[in-house]
Order: sequence, then structure tokens, then C-alpha cells
Amino acid sequence: MTSERMAQTMSLCVSCKACRRECPTGVDMAKMKIEFRQHWTQRHGLSVRDRLFAFLPHYAGSVSRIAPLATALIRMRNRIPALARLTERWLGLNAQTPLPTWAAQPFSASHPAPIDAAQNPQIILWADTFNNHFDPEILADARMVLEATGCVVQVSKPASETRPLCCGRTFLAAGLVAEARAEAARTLRALAPALESGAVVVGLEPSCLLTLRDEFLVHRWNEEADGERLQMLAQQLAGSAFLFEEWLVAHQGNHPLTLKALPQTRALVHGHCHQKAFGAFDAVLEALRLIPDLKVEAITSSCCGMAGAFGYEKEHAGTSRAMAELDLLPAVRDAAPDTLIVADGTSCRHQIANGTPREALHVAQVLARALRGANDASGAGSPSEASDQGSAYTRRNQVQNANSYDNHNHDGHGLGVLKTPDHVP
Repeated sequence: MTSERMAQTMSLCVSCKACRRECPTGVDMAKMKIEFRQHWTQRHGLSVRDRLFAFLPHYAGSVSRIAPLATALIRMRNRIPALARLTERWLGLNAQTPLPTWAAQPFSASHPAPIDAAQNPQIILWADTFNNHFDPEILADARMVLEATGCVVQVSKPASETRPLCCGRTFLAAGLVAEARAEAARTLRALAPALESGAVVVGLEPSCLLTLRDEFLVHRWNEEADGERLQMLAQQLAGSAFLFEEWLVAHQGNHPLTLKALPQTRALVHGHCHQKAFGAFDAVLEALRLIPDLKVEAITSSCCGMAGAFGYEKEHAGTSRAMAELDLLPAVRDAAPDTLIVADGTSCRHQIANGTPREALHVAQVLARALRGANDASGAGSPSEASDQGSAYTRRNQVQNANSYDNHNHDGHGLGVLKTPDHVP
């Protein structure tokens, strides 16, 4: 399990989870890779690059406090080939792949109220690390859309800590299963009162939200002092966690949205691998079709190739780009200028930005535009200043990225580190 040949084999698994749905024998390579990575890490340790990616949820808040400086340095690296080559030599970060920049202010800073079950929230909006620190305007738009359905929405912020909750996905990718379980336990304890009062958790980033429905069920909770309670909470959360589009489509009868037609009449949608693996992609298309006169088409594509850290790694950057060029990027380039490009995954949007001159939007952003149009038509409300600033911030980074891209088991069953559930929803 820790040989170089095994490492080379596993390195090309992008944890897309397609095998979870398509393999007739139910082989789950993504979980097998987590187990391999744990054994590999225990024997060989972590590189600096591995630590940078894995511990992002721990240091992202600190970097946000110096966001202007961090962003200036990252942009300098992205624009100056010599600096990009240095980060490739020292850290193994591909010189031709632009690094994402921090938002001026994380979403959690402008929405400081913690979870309060006493207020009977109906929805807990899962503020994942990536959208919270890099694309906060998407979370702002999602909250606006969810509140427009008449629901009481709170943000997934713990009452007793300042650091936001985390699904542990980055730790799992590095094989740091104990660290991932600690994050999951922290999350379950914080969400417990809201879950017990009947609230659901709605998230935007597929890989993060679906971790709550998958990997949370197979952590070895018996190694925690309150393991029995955590196992029960994990089961409860798995049945109460929904992607943004899943919840909207399922509740249109009781919580309808009033949307107005957009200037654009066509949308091309790239499905995140985990959305497809969990059968959640159709909900994306259905949610967009709530917008009047919008023709919605799915891009026939496989993985975008970015796959979290995969596309940033110098040894995988070529493979990453080749995967994107199979179907996704050509389809985006061939789209008319007035066609909306939609992708829910953070990695997917970055891959599109790096390889085309187009900006991909999250479904929440598109629905928010249609909602604002309806509100504006009735004289009620306008785009929030924060959301406008966020959109402009995103566009600036899209242009920068495009330019840079052009230039350059112990109980006898299941896995040893994650046990296999009898049923995964």
C-alpha cells in the first residue's frame, strides 16, 4: 500500500466518484485512495504543498485578515513567469496554472450571527471554505434566493468558535483521516441543535456538501468519546443535507420563487463529477428551467480535470488540461457570447476561467439575477452592493487567470480507515 508503483497508480485517480455509480461491483476508488493516502502519509509524511492544500480550512481565516497583501502577492506570482517558476520549483505548483486569490472579506465576516436553534431556522446555509473565502458573493446570492422562498435561513457558523465549520474534504484528500474526523465531529456537534429542531443543511459546493452525505457516514466514530451520538447525528445529517438546487426543486410547491426572464436565453451547464455520481445533476437543470424563456442544455463532458488540487500539481497539470480539452473547454469556447456558462464546482469554474475567456457562474448567481429582475420590475429591491462588488471581483480574476493560462478496516469489514456503510443515500 505504500509502494512507489501504487503511488503512481493512485495519483491519477481524481476522486470523481464515477465508479461509485457506474461500477457493477460497487468499487469506490475515491475511498480506496483516501485509505492509500493515509498509509502513504504515515510512512512518508506530507510535503509542503500537501500541507498547504490540506490545512487550508485552518489558515484561510488568518490569510483573510491580510487579504489585500495576499491577493497582491498571488497576482504577482500569476503574472510574472519567473515567480511562477519559483513556486513550481519550490512547492510543485504548476507555473502555468493561476492560483486563486482571496476575497477582500469572507462571507462569514459579513454574516457573523451563529447558528441559533431557538430561532427555529428552516435552513442552515453551509458556508464551505472555498466559497466563503474565494467567492463570497455566491453565498450572498444563495442566501438571498433561499430567503426569497420565505424560509428562515441561518449560516453554518458555530456559536462557541470563530473558525467556520468544515467538512474535512481537504484533509481526506491528503489522507489525514483523523484530522478530517475531528472536523466532522466539530461540525456535527455544532449542527446538532438545529438538526434536532428540524432544520436542513443546504450547500453550494458539491464536493463539500456531499461529504456530509457520504464520508461523514463512514468515519470511525467509535474512536470518539461521544461516538454513538455522533454516528446518530451523521445519519440524521445525511438525510437532511441537500445541494442548493436539490432543495429548491423539491420545495417549489411550498416555497415558489418569482423569477423574471434574463437577457440571455440559453445556458450551457457543466455538471460537477460528484453531482453526477450522486444523481443530483438533473436538479441543476431543473432549477435553471424555473427561469422563464431560458433554454438549458447540459454540456456532454466528463471531469473538468482540475479536481481540487490535481490541476495545480506540476506533475498532473498536463493531464488536467488534456481532460478539460476533451469536451468541456471546446464547448465553452464554441458558445455564443450571450450564452450563460454555468458550473457549480469551484474547481470547474477555475478550469473554465483558466482555459477560456469566459466566466462560469454558479446556479445561485443565475437565479439571483432572475430574482433581482423580478424584484426590480415590481419596484422592490436591487442588487446588493456586496454582491455587485463580488461579481466585479470575480470578473477581474477571470481575466487575470485567462491571461496567465495563455502565457504559460478493524471490525472485519470495509476499509481500514473508513468503514463502509450498509447504505449511502
